[in-house]
Parts: sequence; structure tokens; C-alpha cells
Amino acid sequence: MSIKKIILVSVMLVLIAAIAGTASAADSSEDKTISVSGTGKVTSAPDTVIISIAVETENTDAYQAQQQNAEKMNAVVNSLKAIGLTDDEIETSGYNIYSYTSGDDSVFGSKKKIYKVTNTIKVTSSKVDMAGEIIDNAVSAGANNINYISFTLSDEKSNQLRSQALDAAVSQAASDAKSVASALGVTVMGVKSVNVGASYTPVRYDSGYNEIAMYKTADAAGSAVPTAVQPGDVDVTASVSIVYLIH
Repeated sequence: MSIKKIILVSVMLVLIAAIAGTASAADSSEDKTISVSGTGKVTSAPDTVIISIAVETENTDAYQAQQQNAEKMNAVVNSLKAIGLTDDEIETSGYNIYSYTSGDDSVFGSKKKIYKVTNTIKVTSSKVDMAGEIIDNAVSAGANNINYISFTLSDEKSNQLRSQALDAAVSQAASDAKSVASALGVTVMGVKSVNVGASYTPVRYDSGYNEIAMYKTADAAGSAVPTAVQPGDVDVTASVSIVYLIH
């Protein structure tokens, strides 16, 4: 076979392949489909509590303000360890020192340079039922700010519940697809594509406990009344978008 004939045959084979590919693409684009979305939700009690606790001290001497703060925070941390919390459950989340000029109503007198020290720790624990006890012990030991308390899920439980929510979302999407297909007089033949929505770990925040801290700090007798904490449930949701082939 001459070189010209070989080249001609090669070109024809390439053209045939291109035409076949185009035909295949056209067939794919002509698929009859139904697009549906599904959402699933699983409700659960939280298994993790996060509490932000702070000690604030003020003094006209920066060193004294810092030392007073360190003593109080050490007492707070020791009180939390005394009720069973570990070093892994307690971490420093913020430390700040700044100065300001006092007003006429200041206990230090008017127009004094005051140094304010704020030391903040974050407690992250699976001991959800001890949330109120943690707050009470921290305040009793010297904490004067409870910035917030939140309830959430551990990664393990969150992933487990998300899987259940995804199952529910897929079931809902499949049910909707069958209902639509039946109404149209067609049959669902299979799945063409699936898109799973983004996930996140739900958190319930409550910042109303700082008033409790201030009240109990001002009135030691108040510390005899335990702080009631109601965690409530959290919802884990998942969503899917599915394109079904129909005939």
C-alpha cells in the first residue's frame, strides 16, 4: 500500500471516530431526565459543651492588675480540675491588657490611668450534664465573666447523624422522582448524577449567663443556688440533588 493510501485511510479512521464521538455526545444530551432535591433531618441531644470563662481585674498598677488576675485564674482552673475536668478540656483562648482613664464614678478616683487585664479560657467537654456546675465553680473561684455557653456534637457523632440525614434526603428525593414520573406516565430508569450539599456541625449558643456570673460575684450567698442549664436538641441536616433518567 502506498504512503498516500495509508495517510488517506488514517484520516478516514480519525473522521469516523470523531463522528462516533459526536453521535454519542448527542445521544447523551438527549437523555430524558427528572431533577429533584431532597432534605433529611436528624434531631439529637448534644454530646459536647463549650463554655467561655473570663477573669477581669483592674488596678492603677499594671503589674498588680496582672498578678491579681493570675491568682484568680489559677484558682478558677484548679476549681474546674477539682470537679473532674482535665488539662485537655481547658485551654487559654484569650489574654489582653489595656489601659484607660477613669471617670468620676470610678472606685480608683477620677482621671486615673487604670490597667485592665482580661484572661479567657475555653472549656470543651463531653460532660454536658455538668455545664451548670462548671459555671458555678468557676464563678465561685473568681471568674466574673461567662462570655457564652454552647452545645454541639463531636465529630464522630456529627458524621454518624449526617449519614442518617443523607439517607433520609435520598429517600425523599427518590420518592419525589417516582411521584413525578407516575404523574407524567413515565418510568424512572436510573440515576444520571448526584450532588451532595455542604455539611456543618450545628451549634446552639447562649450568651445569657454573664448576668449570672456578675450576680454571684457580687453576692456570695447567691452561689448556693445551682445554675440551671438546659442544653436543648440540635438538628443535623443534609441535602442532595439527583438527576434521574426516565423512559
